[in-house]
Amino acid sequence: MTLPVLAITLGDVAGIGPEITAKTLLNHPELRQIAKLFVIGDAAALRRGCRFAGLDPASVRTIARAADVTNDPAAIEVLQVGDALDDVPPGDIAARAGDGAYRYVVEACRLGRAGEIDGIVTAPLNKAAMHAGGHHWPGHTEILAHEFGVKNYSMILSAGDFYLFHLTTHQSLHSAIDACTPARTRTVINLAHALACALGRPESKIGVCGINPHAGENRLFGDEDADQLAPAIHAAQADGINVHGPLPADALIPQAVRGKWPMVIACYHDQGHAPFKAVYGDDGVNITAGLPVVRVSVDHGTAFDIAGRGIAREGSLVLACRRAAALSPGWSQVWQSAQQENTP
Repeated sequence: MTLPVLAITLGDVAGIGPEITAKTLLNHPELRQIAKLFVIGDAAALRRGCRFAGLDPASVRTIARAADVTNDPAAIEVLQVGDALDDVPPGDIAARAGDGAYRYVVEACRLGRAGEIDGIVTAPLNKAAMHAGGHHWPGHTEILAHEFGVKNYSMILSAGDFYLFHLTTHQSLHSAIDACTPARTRTVINLAHALACALGRPESKIGVCGINPHAGENRLFGDEDADQLAPAIHAAQADGINVHGPLPADALIPQAVRGKWPMVIACYHDQGHAPFKAVYGDDGVNITAGLPVVRVSVDHGTAFDIAGRGIAREGSLVLACRRAAALSPGWSQVWQSAQQENTP
């Protein structure tokens, strides 16, 4: 069996990225049975991360290209990008660290476009540091979309068999409501259905959250649900997709957590993120649908307050690697759907 090649981007080296990456690759040899793993980042910062985590810095070695990965479970293989950053103090916002985190993601996208990797797993970056480094992006998702040249994509939060899509993410609530157009709603419904097919479950129920309280309550609390969401839902139903809504979010998401809805579409960032993190904490991952390669991220930040202390848990990064390896073989179906949506 050919293993998928996954690149782990190191994230902001002033955060917990280096130490959780070291723990993931050295303390979980079983991951090498499901994927070929290497790091895009800075070898010196990784060696420092090993020291923080009580692991052997000599396990870190550099490679010249993705094809050179040996997948040795006793080694951390690193594709060096930029200068050494092991002098950046842990826990501080640093422009150099923000610049590095951005460049690691850009290099991963370059390898993805070239067909040299099958997936990207991202450790956390710090938006303030990235902006200080001169790269004014809202976050990972938007960088990835830009580098891959896609316009239609969706952020997914996932835990277990639950997948929570978003119509909008990093924008104001006012603009997000306007952005929940029938076209955008249909695009994300199609992406959710494509993922269900990739998972081998094409009949999976998809629930769409309403924008307004009680999903508008027959226009008593606004017209947006009926005018912006419902037309796309009805059209998708006519095409055979098992989608329902708009449904009150305060009913739909609790039902999904209990297993009734494997896929849910939230309309805006906090409608999805707040309940997801309240239930799952750091036990979830962040997936981007709409890219040519699978991308999975930890569902936590840089944790500057504990960086360098060796106490950060690597569980979310381990889960992200496992999820990326599992999704990679069927990802072409999701990408094909996204390509159709990206075609004018």
